[in-house]
Amino acid sequence: MTGLTKTALVTGGTRGIGREIVKKLAGLGYQVYFTFVSRPELAEEVRSLVAAEGGTACGFLLDASDWDAVAQFFSDHIKDKVSLDLLVNNAGITKDGLLVRMKREHWEQVLTVNLTGAFVCLQQAAKIMVKQRRGRIVNISSVVGQMGNAGQANYCASKAGLIGLTKAAALELGSRGITVNAIAPGFIETDMTETLPEEVRAKYLERIPLGRLGSAQAIADAVAYLASDQADYVTGQVLGINGGIYL
Repeated sequence: MTGLTKTALVTGGTRGIGREIVKKLAGLGYQVYFTFVSRPELAEEVRSLVAAEGGTACGFLLDASDWDAVAQFFSDHIKDKVSLDLLVNNAGITKDGLLVRMKREHWEQVLTVNLTGAFVCLQQAAKIMVKQRRGRIVNISSVVGQMGNAGQANYCASKAGLIGLTKAAALELGSRGITVNAIAPGFIETDMTETLPEEVRAKYLERIPLGRLGSAQAIADAVAYLASDQADYVTGQVLGINGGIYL
C-alpha cells in the first residue's frame, strides 16, 4: 500500500462535530471515509461540500456498533485497499432521563452505540494499523464523562468508558507506533444545543469560565493536532476542550 493517499475513517460524519472533522481532515489532504445511519441526503451534502473545496470524502451507511457489519466494511473497503492512517470514533447518541426512570433499552442503546461501537471500530482498525506499524486513533468522549451530568447516566457512563478504552488501547498499541487519544468536548454549538430552552442554555453558560459555548471547528482542530506529526509523542491522553469547566 506504499504511496497510497492517506485515509481517515470518521464515524458519525454527517452532522455537528463529525461533519466539521470530515471537512477539516479533507482539507488537510486525507481521503476521508465517514459513516452514517440515516439521512443519506446529509451524507451527499458533506461529500459535495468537501468536493467543492477540492477534497475527497465518501459516506458509507454503517451501524458502527454492528460487529459483523463493521468487520465486513473493513474487509470490503479498508483492508489491503487503502492506507488507514487515522480513525476518529465520533458516532454517538443520547437518550436522556433520570436514572430511577431510565428504560433498559435507553441504557443499552447509548452504551452500545457510544462505547461498543467505538470498540468494534477500534479493534478492526488496530488489526490493520499493527501490520502497518503506524496509525492514529482519536475517540470523541465528553466533559460529562469526566464530571457527570444529572439526567445522563447512560451517556456519562459511555463517555467515561471511552476514556478507559483510550488508555487501555494506548498501552497495548504504543509499541506498534500507534497513538490513541481522546478528546473531551464541553458544551459545543451544534444543532442539538441550538434547540435548548434559553433558561437551560443560560445555566450552562454560567458554568463555563469563558462564558460561551465552544465550536465544532475547535474539536476538528484538536483532531487535526492529534493526527499531526507534532503529536507523535502524545498517547493515552484526554484533551479537554471545554471553556474551563472542571470538577
